[in-house]
Amino acid sequence: MDMVHATADPLALVRRVGALIDAGRCGAAGPLLAAARQLIEPSPELSLLAARLAEGLGEHALARAEFDAAIEVSPDHGDLRKQRASFCQRTGDYERAARDAAEAVILDPADPDAKAMLGSALLNLGHPAEARTCLSEACSAEPRNPAFREALAVATETDGDPEAAFAILRAGLSPMGGPLNLRNAAILFCIRHRDFPTAVSLAEDGRIAGTVDACLFGLKGHAQSSLGLHAEAADSYAEALKLGPDDPYVRHLVASSGLLPGAKRAPPDYLRAVFDGYADRFDDHLIGLGYQIPGAIRRVVLEYLDAMGQCGPVLDLGCGTGLIGVAIADLPIGPLTGVDISGRMLAEAEAKSLYATLEEADVLDWLAEDTGTWNLILAGDMLCYFGALDPLLRAIHPRLAPNGWFVFSVEERLTEAEGQGWALHRQGRYAHTQAYLEDSLRAAGFTLRDMRRQTIRYEGGAPVPGFLLVVEPAPAVH
Repeated sequence: MDMVHATADPLALVRRVGALIDAGRCGAAGPLLAAARQLIEPSPELSLLAARLAEGLGEHALARAEFDAAIEVSPDHGDLRKQRASFCQRTGDYERAARDAAEAVILDPADPDAKAMLGSALLNLGHPAEARTCLSEACSAEPRNPAFREALAVATETDGDPEAAFAILRAGLSPMGGPLNLRNAAILFCIRHRDFPTAVSLAEDGRIAGTVDACLFGLKGHAQSSLGLHAEAADSYAEALKLGPDDPYVRHLVASSGLLPGAKRAPPDYLRAVFDGYADRFDDHLIGLGYQIPGAIRRVVLEYLDAMGQCGPVLDLGCGTGLIGVAIADLPIGPLTGVDISGRMLAEAEAKSLYATLEEADVLDWLAEDTGTWNLILAGDMLCYFGALDPLLRAIHPRLAPNGWFVFSVEERLTEAEGQGWALHRQGRYAHTQAYLEDSLRAAGFTLRDMRRQTIRYEGGAPVPGFLLVVEPAPAVH
């Protein structure tokens, strides 16, 4: 430490600490920050570095303490207020984030960053109209800031004006390309609203302008596949794979095009990205496709009640926005627990006030940690994101009560490839053969109680064939 005292330039030391934190080298930054704090009088800048370092090391309580102590000493320091607001946003304390951002706006009413932070916090608190106002002011001050524009579009759509939201995104683009993230947001917006021709057009404009990445080509392929342009989609997926060979979202879409051997399940990151972006329109979209599964599962639950007289607890795997919860809400069952990988889908489910507990997790991870026993386990259209079913079925089996039922739907594969009873289709979902289902259930320790052919939904006016299965633990062999 004496050598540091003798040779270190304090300001250079501070800059070095900041650079190391920016580079993710928090372990190396720690000793240097400790040295700097011995050489320099306490200041908001040093407190900010200490808070950033603590967060980088995963010590959120210490980071919050550093922010709190610094702001207590310097309550009128706008940058500290903004930085604590940003930290609170990242850690889910949206009320504190909104208060700090509001203080930053009061300290400097012309600061667009503070207004944008306030808008984002208000949006997370469920106040889209007020968020829209703040973000509009930030965008007016910095019209070329793509992050402000994208946040304003989200607030505008949440406020019930999707046409204006899309106009906001599109206005940030230009024939020369525009910001790549903004273009991808506009393409994803079109896909979520099923405007696939415009999604393809926006992606093609980006390609011509040279503003592209793996995500853009992956989204383009998704839109082309949705239009039935499978050969063109395969070309787009091939380009995506070149640019993002390790991206799980891209690899799953590429696998669905047939360019890669089929992965055994859809990657969790892929599912989270798809359903987080789809949550606000999910219910309306499935209803429009004539989605049959919640009603079919309700009929099975009624049969269970007739057989057993009571029902609970109930586990809804891949619960999404809670459509199965809606279908069985009036029945004498419960408590109902839902598990889903998408936080935004769970927010929609929570708003329905039907579930006693909602858990955000990948179902395999959650089942590995769960120690409960469930009389009913339900999975509506969740297994279509798994090809090889053995790991999932073996994880479910010990969680099912001896007299419990596991009720789930799958899409049917009508032809069987050599040595494999499942296939990944072009829309990114798996289908399974009847023989594969029977063999996998038997191997996992289940007895098949019922297997009914079931239309899952309609696509392009044609029924999507599937099965609704009811299984129970096989009797113990003595």
